[in-house]
Amino acid sequence: YSRTVKICGVGESKAETMVKDLIDGQTNPTIAPYAKNCEVHLRVTAKAADEKEAKALLTPVLRELTNRFGANIYSMDKDTTLEKAVVDLLLDKNLTVSTAESCTGGMLAARLINVPGISNVYKSGYITYSNKAKRKILGVKKPLLENKGAVSKETAEAMAKGAAAISKSDVAVAVTGIAGPDGGTDEKPVGLVYIACNVRGKITVKKYNLSGNRAKIRETTVSCALILMRQCILKYDEEVAGGKR
Repeated sequence: YSRTVKICGVGESKAETMVKDLIDGQTNPTIAPYAKNCEVHLRVTAKAADEKEAKALLTPVLRELTNRFGANIYSMDKDTTLEKAVVDLLLDKNLTVSTAESCTGGMLAARLINVPGISNVYKSGYITYSNKAKRKILGVKKPLLENKGAVSKETAEAMAKGAAAISKSDVAVAVTGIAGPDGGTDEKPVGLVYIACNVRGKITVKKYNLSGNRAKIRETTVSCALILMRQCILKYDEEVAGGKR
């Protein structure tokens, strides 16, 4: 009997270090790590005479993994994808969402919209590939684009602000970056990506330096955006529960 512990926001090498002692000392159950795109899955398997006994063997191991990885575990259901976990979180917290994308060209919206039930929370998506579109649709100021550039922390933040304002959504995620193979410079190389997440006015912007070809960079960017969205929603909810807002 097996369960898959799905982890995001922790790198492959760090995750393996965190469970090395369990793997080194394992007999039954066993733990097998698998690296996914921006995720690590730990397949925990127990052998026993029947399913009930196997589940009982798994329980303490799953509890220990939960203690170690905490909120970085987004599911223990083999059929739950990262995007489904994010949509389930939006539904659970009764939050609406919008997306603003440059280099990913709608891929983030597509992954979210692939999840059944998304129509209850998804408001709108904006593909603002050109600077003109960023200005006209999202309200990003021309001086900001000229001084900081389309691929910058400031532009990502402005895109997230604009998307939330025009869609009236609780959560807005914005992506801007250089997917390549052309367009990179020494200062801003191919693979440089900024992702901003706006949760009811609280904006977090993260910088990423990704590797791979154009398709890989875009795919990884979407996964990073989903992870950041999840982290920001959980943080916001924790702060609200703690009376900080």
